[in-house]
Amino acid sequence: MNATPSPLHPDFKLGVLGGGQLGKMLALAAGNWHLPLYVLDSSKDFPAGRVTPFFTEGNFKDYDDVYQFGRQLNVLTIEIEHVNTEALRRLEKEGVTVHPSPFQLDIIKDKGAQKLFYQKKGIPTAPFRLFENEQAVRQAAEKGELTFPFVQKTRTAGYDGRGVSVIRSAEKLAGLLPGACLIEKQVDIDKELAVIVARNARGETKAFPAVEMEFNPEANLVEFLFCPAAISPELEAKAEALATEVTVAYDICGLLAVELFLDKEGQLLVNEVAPRTHNSGHHTIDSCYTSQFEQQLRAVLNFPLGSTRMKAPSVMVNLLGAEGYTGPAIYQGLEECLAIEGVHIHLYGKAITKPFRKMGHVTIVDEDLANAKAKARKVKELLTIISGK
Repeated sequence: MNATPSPLHPDFKLGVLGGGQLGKMLALAAGNWHLPLYVLDSSKDFPAGRVTPFFTEGNFKDYDDVYQFGRQLNVLTIEIEHVNTEALRRLEKEGVTVHPSPFQLDIIKDKGAQKLFYQKKGIPTAPFRLFENEQAVRQAAEKGELTFPFVQKTRTAGYDGRGVSVIRSAEKLAGLLPGACLIEKQVDIDKELAVIVARNARGETKAFPAVEMEFNPEANLVEFLFCPAAISPELEAKAEALATEVTVAYDICGLLAVELFLDKEGQLLVNEVAPRTHNSGHHTIDSCYTSQFEQQLRAVLNFPLGSTRMKAPSVMVNLLGAEGYTGPAIYQGLEECLAIEGVHIHLYGKAITKPFRKMGHVTIVDEDLANAKAKARKVKELLTIISGK
């Protein structure tokens, strides 16, 4: 390409691999600066296709599709880590700025490589072992080398709760997931926390306040998110410092969502990371001075990072498709929720609902976190996503 124009110049082109809800919300943030966002994903019917005209249909896992899409751009980022990194390497060599780098992505999208990285860097994480396949796990368990219960995670392709299985006894070994995996000792968890850290090319870092997550036990998806987390100021500082340490260790430019376990002994352990905007940061759109989506733009464009301070406490509710319904989405209880003060509804525009599919989220802001929690429970009760077919 020719000399790179400055960001916000009419000739500047920023692209993202992935056109789901994260791509949509990134495009909406870019729209505030009248910055066109170029998107690659398999269908213009995906959420981002409704908000940007610069949508290319293609497969972000395919070498040729990623290369041909990326070669027109000045800066390329992601909304999902499972992309073709070989094409990204070629694009980097040809002068396209890629954030995060393909080297970082190759580590992060392999959960086994992630764990080895933490071990090498001295970053606290749960004890683990790597296995070639589920048969090797079964043999180790039968020999008494593994202690029940343990957690099995597939090394690749895990996303939104998939690729994780808790094996509580020898009788449950039939439920092992196939393929290469890691086995973790099950942590005696007090709280599950997350901290999103932004870092730009000049090395400036800023962390959003830690959030506390409450999971749906069936889908293993975040159901509620509370900010601020119910932890001491000292522990908050430790969580932010640990997340920042991990971000710097990876040498990330962009965002890194760091999921943490707080065990019953008060120890913080890194669970896993995502090098992009994340479900644990959706509340920032309504409750922080800078949203995680604007912050990703600031970071990958090497702008000064925005303030991560909260305007008010908040609770986020993930809107999941109701069990037993697959088909065109129907939102019940929407008007009743809109009548509640402090409720902000974000629908992703997915035409088809499925059980536990992420269809949107709701952020409730209130000066009092207890009030926000009560309103969130009400929203969860009122707003359901079903199908007429």
